[in-house]
Amino acid sequence: MKYKLIIDKDADEEIIAKVHAPSSFTEQLENLICNYSGPDSIMGYKDDEIKRLSFSEIECITVIKKKVIAVDADCNSYTLKERLYELESILPSYFIRINKSALANEHRIQRFDAVFSGGVDAVFRCGYREYVSRRCFSQIRRRYEGI
Repeated sequence: MKYKLIIDKDADEEIIAKVHAPSSFTEQLENLICNYSGPDSIMGYKDDEIKRLSFSEIECITVIKKKVIAVDADCNSYTLKERLYELESILPSYFIRINKSALANEHRIQRFDAVFSGGVDAVFRCGYREYVSRRCFSQIRRRYEGI
């Protein structure tokens, strides 16, 4: 049996397996490949602590003082090493942009509140609030009207 792995960031991912006959190994390999949907977590840093944050437990990812911060379900803040645009490409589709510097887990948004200044805030289950820009809010509204 020959094995060859080529890592090329510019190429499309492709897996080709040439076998003489199907076997339990080929079934396991096929299940592994078909069920893999990319990463499902990211590493967050807080003081001396490093924590694996599951995408489903992240409420919001925002930029504060030029640092990318993830807020989890317990309202704890963790610094991330990735930039916002990098995260946007790997996060699942249920993460939506709510302003120029924030992404929100739409499954964790409890409600949208109108604020006195005429804007809108997204209120998350843990109580965290984040401003929603008018442009993003109109896109979110169109998204929900299609449902």
